Amino acid sequence: MQDCIFCKIVQGKVPARIIAQSERAMAFLDAFPLAAGHTLVVPKAHHVKVQDMGKEDSEAVFALVHEIVQKVESAAGTTASLIAVHNGRGAGQEVPHVHVHIIPRKAGDGAGPVHSMFRKPKVTAEEMDAILSKMA
Repeated sequence: MQDCIFCKIVQGKVPARIIAQSERAMAFLDAFPLAAGHTLVVPKAHHVKVQDMGKEDSEAVFALVHEIVQKVESAAGTTASLIAVHNGRGAGQEVPHVHVHIIPRKAGDGAGPVHSMFRKPKVTAEEMDAILSKMA
């Protein structure tokens, strides 16, 4: 996609601090980090949402996440990280190109657990069963 910043990084048209790459995926430091070492892993092909990717691109992205997460944590001096995907604009995705965040975390960094990000709705057992049956 012509206007996609991540496609431009993959094509070498925009500089980035590249950590690692494979034939189908690339990992680089986030230009606007939430913590030192904040890394993004993207498929080299343009896909907006996870379900838009084929099996090969999906496997390549998550294989690269698996390959570098320890390096990211070690370089940042942490023993933990948040690995997250915002899957679509409604989920907070700011760049419409699949990207996996690896954000080094430390106790007391102020970010908290994922459950602290949401107002928790009351979901009944019946509603949960209805959702489950729609996915079967």
